[in-house]
Amino acid sequence: MKGQMLRAVLRYLERQGKLKKCSAKVEPQFELGAVLSYYNNEQPVLFTNVAGSRIPVAGGLYGNRDLIYELMETTCEERILKLMNAIARPGKPVFAESAPVQEQVDTGNIDIKKMLPVPTSNEYDSGPFITAGMFVYRDIETGKIQTAVRRIQVNKGNSVNILVSPASPSLLEMIKRCKEMQKTIECAVILGYDPYLLLASQVSSDKYGLDTYEVDCALRGEPLELVKCKSVGLEVPAHAEIILEGTIKPGAESIEGPFAELMGYYSTKGMAPVMEVNVITSRKDAIYQHCFPCKEEHLAYGMIKEAEAYAALRSHIDVKDVNFTIGGGFRLHAAVSIHKRAAGDGKSAILTVLGNYKDVKHVIVVDDDVDIYDALELEGALASRFQASKDLVVIKGALGSALEPSYFENGSSDKMGFDATKPLGTTLKNYERAVIPGYGQSFDIHKYIQD
Repeated sequence: MKGQMLRAVLRYLERQGKLKKCSAKVEPQFELGAVLSYYNNEQPVLFTNVAGSRIPVAGGLYGNRDLIYELMETTCEERILKLMNAIARPGKPVFAESAPVQEQVDTGNIDIKKMLPVPTSNEYDSGPFITAGMFVYRDIETGKIQTAVRRIQVNKGNSVNILVSPASPSLLEMIKRCKEMQKTIECAVILGYDPYLLLASQVSSDKYGLDTYEVDCALRGEPLELVKCKSVGLEVPAHAEIILEGTIKPGAESIEGPFAELMGYYSTKGMAPVMEVNVITSRKDAIYQHCFPCKEEHLAYGMIKEAEAYAALRSHIDVKDVNFTIGGGFRLHAAVSIHKRAAGDGKSAILTVLGNYKDVKHVIVVDDDVDIYDALELEGALASRFQASKDLVVIKGALGSALEPSYFENGSSDKMGFDATKPLGTTLKNYERAVIPGYGQSFDIHKYIQD
C-alpha cells in the first residue's frame, strides 16, 4: 500500500524540494500565521520550533491548485472526470487492528491548549481555532460516515465549539433530533490528512448520500486504511497524525466567534455545539496540521463544485471547464468555458450555475479559446465580447452565502451573469485573435535567453 495521509505528503514535498522549513522560534498567536500569509497560503511550511510546544506544525499544504493536482497524480484537464468517477463509483476501505495514529493515547485531564500548538490567526478572533480539523460523525439514520473541515474554537480544558452552518442541513437536523431524543452524538476530529480525504470530505452527503471514506478510496485508487477509535464508535484514518475523540451532549452549546473567515472577513458571534474531547490519540512524533483561514478548505470545496457544475452543464451545453475563482473565495465567482453551438448557450450556462449554487454571485461565460484561470484573459473577454444591454443577466434578491458580508447585512444577494462569448454567424471572423505562426505554447525562450 502506498503512503497515506500527511506524513506521505510531507515526504513527497521534501523530495521534490517544495517544502520550506522554519526553524526560527515562532509564536502560535499571529506570528505563525503571518509566515503562511506571506506566501498567500500556497507554500507548504513545516514549523519545527513553535513556542510553548514540542509538536511541529505543518501549514500551507493545500492552498495551491496545481500542487493538489500533482499530489493526486492528475491534471487540470483530468481532475473533473476523476472527481465525478469517484462519486459515481465509490470504493471500500480496509480496517487495521493497530495504527500509527494510536501510538500514544491520552485520557483524563485533557487540556487542549496545553497539549496542542493551536494557533490564533487574526486580531479579533475569539481565541485559538483548529482550522484544519476534519469533523467526523456517523449519520444516525443511514449509518454512513460523514466528514467536513470545520472551524473549531478551543475553549478551556477539553471543550471545543464545532461550527455547523446552514450549509450542513443534515448535521443540523441530526443535532436537533438528538437533542429531542436526549441522545449523545459520538464524534471525532482528524488532523494530519492528505488531499484525497480533503476532497472527499467536500462531497455533499445531502446530495449524494455517500460515505466520505468510500469516496476517498475511489479518488486515491486504493483502499483507505482505517482504525477503530478508542472511546467512540467511529473509524478514523490509521495514518493520520492526531485524533480528538469525544461527544456532543443533547443541547450542549455556547458562544462561538468572531473568526476571520471567507476572504478575510469576520463572522459574528453565535451559538454553536460544544464537543467534549475525552481522548486524544496520536503518533509519538505527531505533527499538527494547520491552515491559515481558510483558503485550503475553500479551494477543495470549489474543486468539488466545479465538478458538479460541469456535470450539470454538460447535459445541454458543450462545456469545456469550470473555475470557481480564488478572487471569489472559491464559491462566489464562477468562470465557465464553453464551445458555443447556439445563440442561447451563454445565458443558459449562466442560469444553470446560478440555479444550482446559491453561494455564487457572479458568473462569466467565455469561449473555449479563453483561459479561465487567467484573470487577464477573462477581463479581455469581458472588454471585447460583452455588451451590457444584451449580454448581462441580473437576478435581484436571491439566496446567497452567509459567509459574505453584503449578504449577511441584507439577507439576500443580487446575482449577475456575463455572457462574454463571441456571437455566431458572419461576424465571427471579427473575433479571431492574432497569433504568431509556428511559435505557440511550445515556444522555448531558453533557446534565446539564458537564465
